[in-house]
Amino acid sequence: MRLADRSWPLLRRLMAGHVAAYRATGGLIGRRFLGFGPVLLLDHVGAKSGKRRTTPLLYARDSDSFVIVASKGGHPRNPAWYHNLLAHPQTSIQVGRERLRVRARPAQANERERLWSLAVSVYPTYEAYRRRTDREIPIIVLEPA
Repeated sequence: MRLADRSWPLLRRLMAGHVAAYRATGGLIGRRFLGFGPVLLLDHVGAKSGKRRTTPLLYARDSDSFVIVASKGGHPRNPAWYHNLLAHPQTSIQVGRERLRVRARPAQANERERLWSLAVSVYPTYEAYRRRTDREIPIIVLEPA
């Protein structure tokens, strides 16, 4: 198992701290993650558990929508939040101090290439993640609800 794959338990704890700081400061702390790019907080409900969760994610803007990438660092499996959004697409995000209701949908085939380029312009390492995995990395569009 690669180091990146073994790191997820620690990364989950770090993300919980990130969420707490982001929420407590209205995005003053955590809106940009270590200089990588802009971060939003994605609220989602467990597909099986029904438990409410929040995940900090890098995003790109596409007009009035937000684009997120289910890369999980190039892990062989999609992240849990991706499956949760497929099961419960009506959700909310926090961008800085602003909380928004959104509807999540997978990017359509005819927009994937454009949205992938947009996401890579925000975080170029997505290309390395794509080379690291055999799966097609899902792109999710969060549209205003």
